Amino acid sequence: MSHLRLISLLTILLLAFGCKNNELKKKQTHKNPNIVFILADDLGYGDITAFNKHSKIKTPQLDLLAREGMMFTDAHTSSAVCTPTRYGIITGRYNWRSSLKEGVLLGASKALIPNSRTTVASILKEKGYNTAFIGKWHLGWDWALKNPELEPTTGWQDTTFTNIDYTKPVKNTPNDLGFEYAYGHSGSLDMAPYVYVENGMATEIPEETTVSRGKYSWWRKGPTSKDFVHEDVTPNFFRRGIDYIKEHAQDENPFFLYLALPSPHTPILPSAEWQGKSGLNPYGDFMMMVDDYVGQLNTAIKKSGAEQNTLVIFTSDNGCSPAAKIEELVEEGHNPSHIYRGHKADIFEGGHRVPFLVKWPKKVKAGSKNTQTICTTDFAATCAAIVGYELKNNEAEDSYNMLPLFEGDFFAGEFREATVHHSINGSFAIRKGDWKLILCPGSGGWSYPTPMDKDVLKELPKLQLYNLKDDPGEAQNLQSSNPQKVEELKSLLTKYVQDGRSTPGESQKNDGDENIWEQLWWMQESD
Repeated sequence: MSHLRLISLLTILLLAFGCKNNELKKKQTHKNPNIVFILADDLGYGDITAFNKHSKIKTPQLDLLAREGMMFTDAHTSSAVCTPTRYGIITGRYNWRSSLKEGVLLGASKALIPNSRTTVASILKEKGYNTAFIGKWHLGWDWALKNPELEPTTGWQDTTFTNIDYTKPVKNTPNDLGFEYAYGHSGSLDMAPYVYVENGMATEIPEETTVSRGKYSWWRKGPTSKDFVHEDVTPNFFRRGIDYIKEHAQDENPFFLYLALPSPHTPILPSAEWQGKSGLNPYGDFMMMVDDYVGQLNTAIKKSGAEQNTLVIFTSDNGCSPAAKIEELVEEGHNPSHIYRGHKADIFEGGHRVPFLVKWPKKVKAGSKNTQTICTTDFAATCAAIVGYELKNNEAEDSYNMLPLFEGDFFAGEFREATVHHSINGSFAIRKGDWKLILCPGSGGWSYPTPMDKDVLKELPKLQLYNLKDDPGEAQNLQSSNPQKVEELKSLLTKYVQDGRSTPGESQKNDGDENIWEQLWWMQESD
């Protein structure tokens, strides 16, 4: 080989090495982590094998995520249903402080979060993050109306939505709350209108009205765009989430992706390749499909070169829904709530105790477990701490910083002073240490005895007190034998309500009609 050719070859190799070196440097230009928050919908604590060794549903990818990161075994949502929990995640504030005191929003409901409220996305955006929402919003937005003096139907049952103008911009969307990019649908996957909205505009105008009445795959009648195919919504969101990661992994600024799934909520729609795979029922199949897509996303992060400094959180917005046909699953030996009582909508543990996985190789020890009580509202303060944002008194009022837990710090006492839970009908519970006080008889939700079982409820105590360490299944009500503990917890909950916050700081006001609190008999007794 001539000297000239050798010099040319060396020059090419040096240039290639320099480019590769620059690439590596580019990966390290920001110290703050990328953040991916994956929120499943109606996925039970016992549906993931890592959390329930008796699970009959194979979840190898979520189990891998658990081995690569940290499992929180005592994690909770602020509510046992969709909208309220999502409010708490985005704002770091308990849902019942908003104007929504019970239930959920619907497909044509107005925006719940005012644009003036600080959100996780607005905090991260201010600190230089690229921010994106992809998925099920379910926090309301304001559709354009053909006749502004008339309101559209809200979204239950067979509705026509004839007053919505899908050709005009939607107002008060995720874009107005800190998300630079937003793509998704307004309510649950069984709530019309079935229209994708991207950065405030419908991607297609609905031309037909669809309905499904399948045993597992039902959805309500309503306008449907041609590009909105129910069976493909979950895969579509994952594909877009993966593409977003690939596109932004090498950016100079970090990214935040809030991937809010509509699954395994109804309609339960496993794709053809997953049908029958669980050997249980379509819900089990759907769970396996979601698990596989989480694996694809995890692989995409690894291949992007950004794995070491990417924080991935996976959790659910509440417990498993009866729509999964829980009785069928239990007959086959699978309990979506594991050892806990109740399910979605309930004030019992099965309503709000959820799996919570955290992976962040740079900070979180692989294969670790944490038994501290945490709440999904804690995401906001955690993100603020990560990026060095100092929360104001009227921001994230019910959010605790989980960063020390991620880094392996041990709390001799409780990480949170206490945690407040809420059921679908607005019933309260407060948890402090091993003790949980429920401020209603029955479930406050959908499991027996429900609020509709009035004759039964009349015979039950107005309060329920459980020691979850000794009685995780909430079978033995100890309220009569522990009056001091009842008063302690009742007084603390009353303080949290009246102060407008549960973290240290100046008192704040709750939203909505303040007279609503006069209906809470236990507050008046605690005065």
